[in-house]
Amino acid sequence: MIMKKRDFLRLSGAAALAPLALSPLTSLAAANAAASTKSNSLSLQPITSGVSPITNAEREARIKKAQALMVENDMAALIIEPGAAMDYFSGIQWWRSERLTALVIPQKGEIGVVTPYFEQPSVLESLKVGDDVRVWQEHESPFDVVASILKSRGITKGNIGFESSVRYFVVTGVTNALPNMNIVAAEPVTRGCRMYKTAAELTLMHKANEVTLKAYQYVFSKLEIGMSQAQVKGLMNSAQQQLGGSGAWCLALFNDASAYPHGTNAKQTISEGSVILLDSGCSVHGYQSDISRTLVFGKASQQVVDVWNTVREGQNVAFAAAKIGTPAGEVDDAVRAYYVTQGYDKDYALPGLSHRTGHGIGMEGHESVNFVRGETTPLNKGMCFSNEPGLYIPGKFGVRLEDCLYMTDKAPVYFTEPPESLTKPLGRLVPLV
Repeated sequence: MIMKKRDFLRLSGAAALAPLALSPLTSLAAANAAASTKSNSLSLQPITSGVSPITNAEREARIKKAQALMVENDMAALIIEPGAAMDYFSGIQWWRSERLTALVIPQKGEIGVVTPYFEQPSVLESLKVGDDVRVWQEHESPFDVVASILKSRGITKGNIGFESSVRYFVVTGVTNALPNMNIVAAEPVTRGCRMYKTAAELTLMHKANEVTLKAYQYVFSKLEIGMSQAQVKGLMNSAQQQLGGSGAWCLALFNDASAYPHGTNAKQTISEGSVILLDSGCSVHGYQSDISRTLVFGKASQQVVDVWNTVREGQNVAFAAAKIGTPAGEVDDAVRAYYVTQGYDKDYALPGLSHRTGHGIGMEGHESVNFVRGETTPLNKGMCFSNEPGLYIPGKFGVRLEDCLYMTDKAPVYFTEPPESLTKPLGRLVPLV
């Protein structure tokens, strides 16, 4: 099995930049016919202009759903710090600092925002819903302002929800300002909203995956002997950005570094026979992609071929196990049971699968719930996951193939379909259902 630079060029060429109804690359020779004349004039054009960001109406519906869940969970209010949840409900894109900016969602009534006085104009730039923005000066307590918003909604007692990522000084500050309120976990509400994606969210995630897969096509055409991990990472990030993705990232692992799921500090370059593991993604209007591919540059050993095929079948096993109503942890159990039949450990020992089979994904690259042992949350419509049951052999190489899927009311559907084989390592974009 030979995969030299000329074969990588066959994987892409002009077809890499055609509109993505991506089909499997069934004929390397046919692809090369186009690539041979146009490989020197490849360009990357944005492909994200046809999708729209989340609307204000959808954010208002999210707030209403959150308020309904707050009633079910006996929660009087939520206090949300900057991050994905704040953006999800309000559109505010901010950062965390020692100066508190927070979103307040009461069980009834309009949301409110607390921010430093001099930050108000900037916060208002991204705020999409609501108009109650209250400020505090440097010598004042932001927690008294939080309390004022809640009191104006008639809330002075009951349970107030915080996500587990909220910082300690925020929790204690609100507690001191509202001594008659009890602190509870906000996840039954925030997760209960964010875990189940709407059609609009799935459309954005689909586009993000399209960007990443198209970038892989381009990068495959550029791989050469002597290239460093940093060079390939830069190519992948640049390609995604030019295609219209934002926040592009890439993990490039060559040779024995591929045996470490998140790499090492050792410098690696592509040589004849190198195993190349790439893990990459981007964001489109705040929604993430995450795709991993493993290739061989040159002649692959039989061991690499066998492990690659085992991992590819591991993806099939996970996909088949992901049924509506099934506890998410059973997907991980199914993959490990299959890997045992191939001689690997049933737990997390190496060589073997040293991490979970997959993670939730949406506005964040890693979200709850995960395909991991012991996870009892049942799979349901709108949930999205990565499917990435890798195998890692320390001192030699690792193989990870990763494609994200979403649950319909009947079965899982891929955003990107996994590759056919080690000689056809790209895969294809799957139309949205």
